[in-house]
Amino acid sequence: MIERKTLTLWRPTGPEELALVEASEWKAWPPRLLEQPIFYPVLNEDYAIRIARDWNVAASGVGYVTRFRIDADFAARYPVRQAGGQTILELWVPAEELEEFNRHIVGRIDVVHEFR
Repeated sequence: MIERKTLTLWRPTGPEELALVEASEWKAWPPRLLEQPIFYPVLNEDYAIRIARDWNVAASGVGYVTRFRIDADFAARYPVRQAGGQTILELWVPAEELEEFNRHIVGRIDVVHEFR
């Protein structure tokens, strides 16, 4: 059996998005809203923690950090963008490609941190 190489990603999220992930049985991210042309998971857990703690809590009273793995060969098609400092890295996935992106998630999406 050949094991796929995976890339671990994190996604800071609020309660509404997390409820939709749960409804997918922890296997997929929901479609983006019209004003969200990019889905951007992050490559660094610390960066995801800062967003969930500082932005999501302020916006909705709770912030979550999720972790998931994706097929590394598939993920390589998306650009990594530096959104600030050296470790502030995001994978930019166009909203119209999110359904295909979801098909390449390996395993389930897990909640690894919760902030209130």
